[in-house]
Amino acid sequence: MKTDIKLAGVGGQGILSIATVIGEAATAAGLHLKQAEVHGMSQRGGDVQSDLRLSTDPIHSDLIPQGGADLILSMEPMEALRYLPYLGPEGTVVTSSKPFVNIPDYPNEIALQEELDALPRMTKMDIDAVAKDLMAPRSANMVLLGMAARHLAILSPDDLRAAIRTVFGRKGEKVVEDNLKAFDAGYEGL
Repeated sequence: MKTDIKLAGVGGQGILSIATVIGEAATAAGLHLKQAEVHGMSQRGGDVQSDLRLSTDPIHSDLIPQGGADLILSMEPMEALRYLPYLGPEGTVVTSSKPFVNIPDYPNEIALQEELDALPRMTKMDIDAVAKDLMAPRSANMVLLGMAARHLAILSPDDLRAAIRTVFGRKGEKVVEDNLKAFDAGYEGL
């Protein structure tokens, strides 16, 4: 069994934290894991993306080929569309519905939403609004991870919850609980 995940977003949105949580869960579950990251101009609001390859068998490359991703997980809708060439024929897109407009020529939001809605397997939610409603605005990335958990047959939701506890544990119990609440809200589709 294998799962190839393309993570995408803008610098500062928490893409690398999602990758860390998935990586921790995969390692604890005894899976093989390869990861590649591109930070680009992340500190200036630029593109951040990561390839995560999880498998029960050895993995020979850390890069996902075009047409090979099982899942595109994106903090930002335009970034989800940017990486569509990597999506496999049976792949799923899980994305925030709310744009992060950080460039003057950002695409028309209506056209962007229509393009997302035309995808055969896509889930979207305003993850920022959900995180704010939970009084955990810095946990929008865990809302997105919760949404994606339904599409990660290689890892259970409990594997991911345990990884959230491990990864955020050094930041204190409130941070752990905020991130778990956010994950569960995404998983339940709130």
